Amino acid sequence: MKTRTLMLLALGCGVAIMLAGAAFLVQLTNQAEVEAPVPIGEAAAVGDMSVAVTDFSENGGVLRISLNIGGTEDDDPTDEFRLIASARPVTLATSSCPPSTVAVATCTIEFDVSAADGVSRVLFYERGDDQARWVLDRPG
Repeated sequence: MKTRTLMLLALGCGVAIMLAGAAFLVQLTNQAEVEAPVPIGEAAAVGDMSVAVTDFSENGGVLRISLNIGGTEDDDPTDEFRLIASARPVTLATSSCPPSTVAVATCTIEFDVSAADGVSRVLFYERGDDQARWVLDRPG
């Protein structure tokens, strides 16, 4: 290949990279804003389920979350909960939640956060395309 051909190919690649970057910037500017977290004690409609985190406590490396959940029948309504503790995912350890029904039930879920090295705790509940999040921190 001639030098001129290589230079034109390099210029074409550079233009393609710049166009891809511009398209990415347009995507970023058109993204929807992140919704505010659900306040503790307030119910959130997540798909066909109603979920409210009523209280939480952390003791001995176990994060215990009390919640009200219901709205539809589900054999395991807690399998959609995810916890991020200090930027790391934590799996659900235990749950006292029975299969859900239309009626709202009160139950407790627990996460083992003993390996988390910080105090940041964010709980997510996803159902279908809907999601709610709670920031679990105590003011003060």
